[in-house]
Amino acid sequence: MVNPYSIGRDCRITLLWNGQRVDLRDVTGFQAVQLTRVQRAEPLNGVPVEFNTPNGWRGTFSVARANANLDNLVAAVEAAFWNAGTIGSGTIYQYVSEPDGTTSTWEYAGVSMTLETDRWQAEGMVHHNVHFFASTRVKIS
Repeated sequence: MVNPYSIGRDCRITLLWNGQRVDLRDVTGFQAVQLTRVQRAEPLNGVPVEFNTPNGWRGTFSVARANANLDNLVAAVEAAFWNAGTIGSGTIYQYVSEPDGTTSTWEYAGVSMTLETDRWQAEGMVHHNVHFFASTRVKIS
């Protein structure tokens, strides 16, 4: 029987930073939330009108730490800022295998991010949690 619903295993993530691919070997979770700005009019001669305008995306993804790639990326971003005053940005690609057999590809552009690392402890896996903001999300395919 074919699964009629999306499950977590149906999603893959790729991160590009300043045009370079960052190897994220074991992504264990991904979530993105659309941000909107509420626009409201309260006419004197009618009922209130409200609508939302797009205002970016905020999200998080988790990676089981299998290498130092994210640590190295954050160190390079910090060094570029402190040494030259430059602030880089990234792009996240989300590939979703749809229940009908097609693949949807989403591009999150203008990404800025922060890195949070689990506590290092004996016999415990360490995960990176990346919190990001993206200016836009566009459907590629």
